[in-house]
Amino acid sequence: MTTPQHPATDDGHHGSFQALMLGAIGIVFGDIGTSPLYAFQECVGSPHGVAPTRDNVLGVLSLIIWSLVMVVTVKYLGFIMRADNRGEGGIFALLALLPEKPRTPGRVRFTPVVVLVLVGAALLYGDGIITPAISVLSAVEGIKLVAPAFEHWVVPTTVLILLGLFGIQRHGTGGIGRFFGPVMVLWFAVIGGLGLWHLAHFPSVLAAFSPHYGARFFAHHGWHGFKLLGSVVLAVTGGEALYADMGHFGPKPIRYAWLGFVFPALLLCYLGQGALVLGHPQFARAPFFGMVPVGPATVALVALAAPATVIASQALISGAFSLTQQAVRLGYLPRVLIRHTSGSAEGQIYIPGLNWGLGLACIALVLGFKQSTALAAAFGLAVSGTMAITSVAYFAVIRETWGWSRSKSWAILLLFLAFDIPFLIANLVKFFDGGYLPVAVGSLFFVVMIVWKMGRTHLGDYFAERSPPLSAFLESLPSRVVARTPGTSVFLASSATGTPPVLFHHVERLRVLQERVVLLTITTEHIPVALRVGRVKVETIAPGVFRVVARCGFMESPQVPAMLAQAIEEGVLPVKMDDVTYYLGRETFIAGKMGKMGPWTESLFAFLNRNAHSAPLYFGVPAEKVVELGIQIDL
Repeated sequence: MTTPQHPATDDGHHGSFQALMLGAIGIVFGDIGTSPLYAFQECVGSPHGVAPTRDNVLGVLSLIIWSLVMVVTVKYLGFIMRADNRGEGGIFALLALLPEKPRTPGRVRFTPVVVLVLVGAALLYGDGIITPAISVLSAVEGIKLVAPAFEHWVVPTTVLILLGLFGIQRHGTGGIGRFFGPVMVLWFAVIGGLGLWHLAHFPSVLAAFSPHYGARFFAHHGWHGFKLLGSVVLAVTGGEALYADMGHFGPKPIRYAWLGFVFPALLLCYLGQGALVLGHPQFARAPFFGMVPVGPATVALVALAAPATVIASQALISGAFSLTQQAVRLGYLPRVLIRHTSGSAEGQIYIPGLNWGLGLACIALVLGFKQSTALAAAFGLAVSGTMAITSVAYFAVIRETWGWSRSKSWAILLLFLAFDIPFLIANLVKFFDGGYLPVAVGSLFFVVMIVWKMGRTHLGDYFAERSPPLSAFLESLPSRVVARTPGTSVFLASSATGTPPVLFHHVERLRVLQERVVLLTITTEHIPVALRVGRVKVETIAPGVFRVVARCGFMESPQVPAMLAQAIEEGVLPVKMDDVTYYLGRETFIAGKMGKMGPWTESLFAFLNRNAHSAPLYFGVPAEKVVELGIQIDL
C-alpha cells in the first residue's frame, strides 16, 4: 500500500488557521448549511412525505443523522479529501490522479472511469442550476407564515434576488468574500441555538441517534420508506463542495470547522425541528420557520436565511466556473471567455457566458416550478448521482494510483455505495416528477464534452498524419522558402515533437518566413498551478529556430506573451517582444461522410469550434499581432 504522492497540506494557504476556518464556514458549508430549510420538511411535510408521528419523526431524524455521519464525515472528510491533486480537489482533479493509458492513433478511447467522471461533472452543472433556485425560493417562502397575502410575491422576489446574485458575479467574490464567514457563523449559531431550545423541551428526540429507529422506519413503510431517501439525501447536499473547495482553505480547517461547529449546529437544528413537530404536528409543513414565533421573529429569520442561501448559491456558481476552467484545460470543453477577478487569488474567475446561462436557467426553474417542494425532486438526483460516481472514481485512484490491496479497496467502495446506491435509486424513482431536469442538463454537457474531446483528438491525428517530421522539414526550408524577412514568427503548436501544421501550411502557401521562428507548445500539467521555476523550456533546434515548451496547470489560463517574456527575461530566448508576430490556424470542418467522426458528430464539433472563445484572446495574444491561416478539413 502506498500513500498519496501529493498529500494535502495547509502550506500555501494564506492567513491564520482561524481565518481559514472562518473562510471555510462561509464558502464550503453554504450549501449543506442551508439544507435544514427544506430537507426535514420534505420528509414529513410534503405530499410524498410521511405523517408526523413519533416513530416517523424519529425514523427520519435517524436517517438524516447517520447520513451526515457516514456520507459527509466518514466518506468525504475521512477518505475522499485524501485524494488531492497538489492540494486541489474536485471530480476533475480526481480524474487527473489516474494514470494515463496509451492510445492507438486514429481511435478515441474513453475508459469506464473517464466516462463516469464526465457524467459526474455534467451532473454538477445540473446541481449548479437547481441549487440557487431551490435555496433562494425556500428562504423567501418563509415570509408567507407572517403575511399569507405575500404568497403571490414569492416568485417575483426570488427572481429579483437571483438577478442580483448573477449580476454581481462579474465583480468576483474577493470584495464580498470577507462577509461570507461572519454571516454563515451567525446562521449556524442561530439555527443551532433554535434547535437546542426546542430540543430542551422534548429531549426524548435524542433517541434518533439510535440507528434502530431508521431500520424500523424501513421495516414499517417498506417501498414508500425507501423512496423517502430521495428527500433524506437533501440533508447531505454540498458534500461535493467539501472536496471541490478544499484547495482554497486546506483539508484541516475544513475538518475542524465541520466537526467543531457546523456539524453540531446542523444536528441541533434537525433535532430541534423534530422536537417541534413532535409537540406541534401542525408545523410539519414548515418546521424550520416554525421554530420561531410567527411575527417579527419570522421576518428576522427570513432576513438571515436570504443572504445565507445567496452565499450557498454563490459557492455552487463559483464551483461551476472552476469546473468549466478545469474541463477546458483538460480538453473536454471548447475555449470560453474567462476573466480573472483578482490579481492575487488564482481561483477567482468569472465566465460571462456560463454565468448568464446558469442565471436564465435558474429563473426559468423558479417560474416553472413556483415552489421549493416541487424543485426538491429535481434536486436529489444530481447530488446522489455525483456522490456515487465520486465513490467509483476514488476506488480507481486507490487501486491504480496508490496501489491499495484489493480487499481494502473493495471494502471501502462497498461501504460508500451502501449509502450512495439507495440514495440514487430513490431519486431515480422521482425521475418524472422533476428528476429529469439534471439528467437533461447533464446529458447536454456530457455530449458536448465527449464530442469535443473526440474532435480535438481526431484533429491532432489528422495533422500528425499530414505534417512531415520536423527534422526533414527544417532541412528542406532553404528549398521551400524564397525569402526571409526581419522579425520573429511565433507558431502555436499542440504537439512539442512534430511540425506545427500552421507553420507547414504557411511555408507551403506563402514561401516566406521571418528570420527567427519560435515553435510554442503549451502543455497542460495534471497539477492546478505550474511553478514559475521551470515553467518555460527553450531549445535551439536549428539556426534561428527555437522550440519553446511552456507548462501550465489545469486551473490556469495560458498567457502566451507572459510566457515568452519570462523566457526572454531568463536569457534563454534571444528575441524581442516588439518584433513578434503570432501565427494561428483556423480550421473549417466540412462534416462529410468520409471522415472518422460522422456527419452528425462532426457538425456538432464544427459548431462548438466556431463558437469557441477567440484563440488570440484566450491565449492573451494582442489581436494586432496575430495572423490566422485557414484550412478546410473533413474529420
